[in-house]
Amino acid sequence: MRFLSARRRHPAAKVLMLLFALVVVGGIYSVVSPADQVAADTGKSQQIAEGKALFAVGCASCHGLQGEGQVSGTIQGPPLIGVGAAAVDFQVGTGRMPMAQPGQQAPRKKNLYTDEEIAALAAYVASLGPGPDIPAEEDYNPEGLSDEDLARGGELFRTNCSACHNFAGSGGALPNGKYAPTLEGVSNRHLYEAMQTGPQQMPVFPDRALTPEEKRQIIGYLNHLNSQPNAGGFTLGGLGPVSEGFWAWVVGLGVLIAFTVWITAKGARAK
Repeated sequence: MRFLSARRRHPAAKVLMLLFALVVVGGIYSVVSPADQVAADTGKSQQIAEGKALFAVGCASCHGLQGEGQVSGTIQGPPLIGVGAAAVDFQVGTGRMPMAQPGQQAPRKKNLYTDEEIAALAAYVASLGPGPDIPAEEDYNPEGLSDEDLARGGELFRTNCSACHNFAGSGGALPNGKYAPTLEGVSNRHLYEAMQTGPQQMPVFPDRALTPEEKRQIIGYLNHLNSQPNAGGFTLGGLGPVSEGFWAWVVGLGVLIAFTVWITAKGARAK
């Protein structure tokens, strides 16, 4: 019995062995883990923290402190959980957000944030839930597209986009006081992000509906369209048959009214 008791382990031995094993594993991981990855994680965390602070000042009054959305009187902010970084980059980069006051639609205007601040806001919203990332330049850069690619982009645009944005991308009216904005002057990245995220009443075009290459072809077509020289004459806003029909109606009806008045006045003088 004395021999067995002498070899009995101390009650704290297991705990000490576990702590020793954890220290060894931690030391080995610190040696073999990539330093760049640790630095990147630290930088990302700092960017998210900066974005959270900006969000609390400029966005939380409508969208809630955690991006959960809220409705309070005239203030209505949709939830942002799961919209992704691309939606923030588009809305803030085009100046649509933050809105000065609630309205039917957020118009494009000069943005209020620097590129670094927009990136921080996007990183914070992306941390709330998975969603579309900000695209890489090769995704939306139309350089290298052939004439066939541009023609294909035109077909895709007329099939999926022209019903709202007009065949020339000049925009058009929509129900309930809303409108499809003009696509002239919109950056390639924001065009791609709009198709990715479907801002406001625009439908979303995920990769299963329009592949990244097809999105790039549409962007190339729009670039080609906007680079065409003006041949002169009255473009009437480039709105096609809508504006042309309106002016034909106004001018034609005006001529008929003037002719009727003239005939009536001439008949009255003849009497």
